[in-house]
Amino acid sequence: MRPFPDDLVQAQQEWISAYRQLADQPGQTGLRRRLYQLSTAVFFHPYWTERGGRTPAAWQQLRGVGREEGS
Repeated sequence: MRPFPDDLVQAQQEWISAYRQLADQPGQTGLRRRLYQLSTAVFFHPYWTERGGRTPAAWQQLRGVGREEGS
């Protein structure tokens, strides 16, 4: 069982994808908006308040899970 809720992992995976697309196609307003929306969804997800806050280790673990499952 992974330590993060499915919707949080999904948002992180989408964030990684949007970030990569924006790197390949800079200046795309739609991608910038999507990245901003996903950043907000990940940063303000209820999981963080339930678990006592956002620690650097938790952020790193979430990014790792997002990259692993997004591949």
